[in-house]
Amino acid sequence: MSERAFRLSIYANGFLLGFVLMGFEMLSSRFLNPWFGSGINTWAAIISVTLLALTVGYFLGGRLVDRWPSTRLLGSLVLLASVTMVVIVIPVGGFDRDMIEWEYLGEQMIIAVGEAIPEDRIAVTAAAAALIFAPICLIACYSPFAVRLLLVATDASGRQVGTVYGISTFGNILGVLVTSFWLIPTIGSRAITLTFAAITAMSAIYLIALVRRG
Repeated sequence: MSERAFRLSIYANGFLLGFVLMGFEMLSSRFLNPWFGSGINTWAAIISVTLLALTVGYFLGGRLVDRWPSTRLLGSLVLLASVTMVVIVIPVGGFDRDMIEWEYLGEQMIIAVGEAIPEDRIAVTAAAAALIFAPICLIACYSPFAVRLLLVATDASGRQVGTVYGISTFGNILGVLVTSFWLIPTIGSRAITLTFAAITAMSAIYLIALVRRG
């Protein structure tokens, strides 16, 4: 694989994962709203947990890529993020005849947190962390990996770093808009979650295979 093709692959996957990351953050409000409402406390919890997950993911990804600068390891982390999304929508419990749908593990997690923590602000933050911390943290590992892998292939460090974060941020923007304006009003939460998980899994498989093609 040529250097240019490798760069384009890293950029494309960064865009897709940026889309999923912020789209999943917006989707989490749909899981939390029935129990905690859509007020400032809920959004403060979602945003805070997202920022914490990004922070941990950036540090974790940076440490891992310095020891093992491999697209295979990166793909494995991204694949694990996909698995943590699927876990949220695993059917559990019984069938809700009023809602005409199954109860899901994510909902049971929210209920358990709400019952265990009486303080609403702490409860909604803990529930948000249970839902979105793991997948967002694992996806956040992508950026330091991408930068480190690109710097191995080129000397234009400033431009490569700026491009990685710029393309990823553009994916973030589209993820927010598409999820909020189109997906959430028209598609069920489980379908959106599985769609995001599928996109993440395809990105992971490509990254794992990238080392063989390279």
